[in-house]
Amino acid sequence: MVSTPVHDRAVPNLPSRDFDRTEAFYGGFGFERVFRDRTWMIVALGDLQLEFFPFPDLDPRSSSFMCCLRVADLDELYEAIHRSGVPEAELGLPRLQPIRLQEWGLRAGFLVDPDGTQLTLIEQRS
Repeated sequence: MVSTPVHDRAVPNLPSRDFDRTEAFYGGFGFERVFRDRTWMIVALGDLQLEFFPFPDLDPRSSSFMCCLRVADLDELYEAIHRSGVPEAELGLPRLQPIRLQEWGLRAGFLVDPDGTQLTLIEQRS
């Protein structure tokens, strides 16, 4: 058996009002279930991993949860999300905001999921 190196990492813990809906939403653009029970769910897309906890009473319109996804191919991820049916919009849930060069110097777009969590999609420079 070949041993793979373990790398330090941080993983966002995000709210979900309904695990079935959350899994279907993220699964629509390629995330796959790694783990799920009634108290926790983990989904992954390549090296990206998101973990969810139940928060059935969350008001998505007032949610302040957020995280960043730094990816090598920002355009590919953005297009996968858009193809899954998430509309480009300024308001509403879920929604995408187009990729553009941000004032802080990197290309980024924004995804707001059905629970009001904002994911900043950032192009990772090598």
